[in-house]
Amino acid sequence: MKNKKVSIIIRTKNEERWIGRCLKSIFEQDYKNFEVIIVDNYSTDKTLAISKTFPIKKIIKIKKYLPGKSLNLGIKNSSGFYVACISSHCVAVNNKWLSYLVKSIESNKKCAGVYGRQEPMSFSSASDKRDLLITFGLDKKIQKKDSFFHNANSLIKKQIWKTLPFDEKTTNIEDRMWAQEIIKKKLFLIYQPKASVFHHHGIHHENEKKRLDSTVNIIEKNIQNYKSGKVNPKKLKIAAIIPIKGNTILLKNKTLLEHTINAAKKSKFINKIFVSTDSKTTANLAKKNGASCPFIRPKEMSASHVSLESVYKFSLKKIENKGEYFDLIVHLEETFPFRPDNLIDEMINYLLNKNFDSVIASKKEPGWMWTESSSGSLKRIDSGDVPRLFKEKTYVGLKGLCCVTYPEYYRTGNLIGKNVGLYDVQNPLASFEVRSKKLAKIVKHIL
Repeated sequence: MKNKKVSIIIRTKNEERWIGRCLKSIFEQDYKNFEVIIVDNYSTDKTLAISKTFPIKKIIKIKKYLPGKSLNLGIKNSSGFYVACISSHCVAVNNKWLSYLVKSIESNKKCAGVYGRQEPMSFSSASDKRDLLITFGLDKKIQKKDSFFHNANSLIKKQIWKTLPFDEKTTNIEDRMWAQEIIKKKLFLIYQPKASVFHHHGIHHENEKKRLDSTVNIIEKNIQNYKSGKVNPKKLKIAAIIPIKGNTILLKNKTLLEHTINAAKKSKFINKIFVSTDSKTTANLAKKNGASCPFIRPKEMSASHVSLESVYKFSLKKIENKGEYFDLIVHLEETFPFRPDNLIDEMINYLLNKNFDSVIASKKEPGWMWTESSSGSLKRIDSGDVPRLFKEKTYVGLKGLCCVTYPEYYRTGNLIGKNVGLYDVQNPLASFEVRSKKLAKIVKHIL
């Protein structure tokens, strides 16, 4: 017998960081008879552009967002026998998520809806981990009295929805209000833990942090099958962008640009390397070495007063205008010939595991430090001549060595977001920078 069609409804509002991961996990399901409908609350980022790179059925826009109203709108435009609801920032744990939901609802004619497990991400807060791990257990449940239900991960019968749609006035818990009416009709609900998704935030308000940390610590150490979701960088689209003015400098038998492209090629996670240059000669060299140069930067973008942020905003716009969208951008400058082999991938993992907005390569600077004013006067900025054990930790950012960030910041004319991580680079040669032929001669001797 042919599987019954499922309409998957996803409600979105500025979810470009998550929507690609969510949709990828959906289209990897082993249950293939489904359509995806997105109900969007006028996203201003690239949520819809990224969504359109997947074979979704419809995009419907809603101006005044209410959870039940949005779901009802999506379901009205659906053609499935069943309706699945999944949050736009949820990711299916495996490719049987949809199969488990459908098998559960078909196990009994009196079942009106099924909801699945929600597991935290590695970077979820302690309160969110506690909420999800306590609320969503490992035992399957048939609920004949309990009206708990959650539309971040659920499946219902469309025929029942026609007589009992979601409340369109409530600002939240539309799922539990619907479930309450289901219970009144002597129907029941199923909780199926095998139909699991990763969800980075919890369902309750945060409380006292020390108590939360203690609770989560006990849960993580004692609950079997506990796991936190981690973003797999191999499943993301990651681009490296190398900005360069004019021609590159030759070091022995390789140019600085070739060294940088080769460093990007060694990454296991970078999918595409772009060189943003104002020189056709440099562009040809980049292409010869496996990089992409879809545009030549106008000369005015290389003027001394033009910031690197402006160059990146321009470059990303050119790339995205070609229909290419990336989850992360790795910024590399050609002036660092001693970039460690694993640095790029280590920094990508560091950003994803810690949920930073941006990560910058850096080195510790324990010495004395001054800043010079426009008048030429010097001001001491470190704490002075104290033992290193007690001195403050000072770091020098090396963004050109490597900076990993989300493209949303480049679009607004920034290189980094607010939540910044500094990645300490131990190799003393890594921070050596070549910006002149004189320094290139020194590097030739080292090489």
